[in-house]
Amino acid sequence: MTDALSQLPWWGPVLLIGAAMLAGWVDAVVGGGGLIQLPALMLVPGFAPVHAIATNKVGSVMGTTVSSLTLYRRVRPDLRIAAPMAMIALSGAFGGAVVASHLPTSVFTPVILVALVAVLVFTLSRPTIGADEDSLELSLGAVLSRCVPFGALVGFYDGVMGPGTGSFLVLGIAVLAHQSFLHATATTKIVNLATNVGALLFFIPQGFVEWRLGILIGVANMVGGYIGARTAVRLGSRFVRVILIVVVTALVAKLGWQVIHG
Repeated sequence: MTDALSQLPWWGPVLLIGAAMLAGWVDAVVGGGGLIQLPALMLVPGFAPVHAIATNKVGSVMGTTVSSLTLYRRVRPDLRIAAPMAMIALSGAFGGAVVASHLPTSVFTPVILVALVAVLVFTLSRPTIGADEDSLELSLGAVLSRCVPFGALVGFYDGVMGPGTGSFLVLGIAVLAHQSFLHATATTKIVNLATNVGALLFFIPQGFVEWRLGILIGVANMVGGYIGARTAVRLGSRFVRVILIVVVTALVAKLGWQVIHG
């Protein structure tokens, strides 16, 4: 694989940096930054989809590391839930990355589209989900029995495609663990960091990562992730819910367009 940066016009890195900063902000608030960052990478000349997905993970790891640390210090998510979810999600993401290297992501697009529509309808129809105060208290065992299998499933999806992973996790954790959207976002960042690492454990030895480009977008993603995490903490769960609806709607529109137009 040739050096992707050398193939870009002068404005290419500027566009990628801007997209990565915005993606980092969106990812930190509610997930879904891949909706912005991955398509931007797909514009790089000569970049195969698997190389774009792999390089995207480098930027995501760097940005998610910053946002997860920022949210952890300020929100204090329950590591008894986040850690097991993260471990199983890492394994799921590794398996998904193996699949991504052999199958076109278009195979999964209709299934993901249906799932995203379900997420959007559910979120709009249940305005009390993820409210500012955590709701019904569940035992740790009950939460883990719900969240750990869910983490494996979403981890696999993140390894295969990626965009929307955070949105799935935020809503899933809010519903399954009865957490506020803010606490669910803090837990999501830890799990999402693990899924990105899991995918990279497969992509790096295969030589799919373009490192110079990955580090460039990673630095920008870190800046956006830090600002986004601070924004989520300051504005709270109601703001996170609004951004969740916006991001999922955008994902539905994008994937719907892909299905219709091939």
